Amino acid sequence: MTEEAIASSPPIRVFVVEDQTKILKNQLKLLESHHDIEIIGTALSGEAALEEVAKALPDVMLLDLGLPRMSGIDVTRHVKAQWPHVEILIFTIFDEEDKVLEAVKAGASGYLLKGTPADKIIEAIKEVRAGGTVIQPNLARRLLRHFRVEPDAGPVPTAPAAPAPAVAAPPETPPAPTPDGSGEPLLKPLSDRETEILQLIAKGVSNSEAAKLLDLSKATIRTHLEHIYRKLEVTNRVEAVTEGIRKGLISV
Repeated sequence: MTEEAIASSPPIRVFVVEDQTKILKNQLKLLESHHDIEIIGTALSGEAALEEVAKALPDVMLLDLGLPRMSGIDVTRHVKAQWPHVEILIFTIFDEEDKVLEAVKAGASGYLLKGTPADKIIEAIKEVRAGGTVIQPNLARRLLRHFRVEPDAGPVPTAPAAPAPAVAAPPETPPAPTPDGSGEPLLKPLSDRETEILQLIAKGVSNSEAAKLLDLSKATIRTHLEHIYRKLEVTNRVEAVTEGIRKGLISV
């Protein structure tokens, strides 16, 4: 999509879910001044959100993770099951990393820390609306730790084995070394530019910020991301960064 087309696009329809009325009012005040964002509804609970979303059908939902009764994770599961086109951005705090992980697994497209500046929120809304995933650098390392400790099933699934000893014995036939040092060759190696972009993503840089840093268009950044996803056999930023770290292509 060209910059002209983006500029002439209708505003992004946003629905905000926050149980604290004071915080909700502040969020609305921050967002309503942006002409490319249209607030089409709000809710103070997960239950109310599901009722209203069925009528409003927003493009993006800003969802508080710490809702009473029905949690933000449960809301995410319900919304993505019924309206998969609705992108969800989670609002979280530092000590909710386990819940953030569950929300991402449930279908959330990203997360923001409470208190994030308005321009960053707007950028994140545009990012997920365009099909991207938002990674905040403050939580990226902690979130990635969860992904990295999950066992890699390998090319052929096997039946569950007995618990491994504290120090696992080396395999009888170690894999042949590869350029990335992981023992797992890529289908196609990443180019220098793709590796550079993947490293920026790992640091929490958005598409727009990466475009400015590298003096490229946002369309070019998106194309590079598509190539990265295909080569790493992943579907989003979190998975791409995780695979990049696991294969020794980047570091955080």
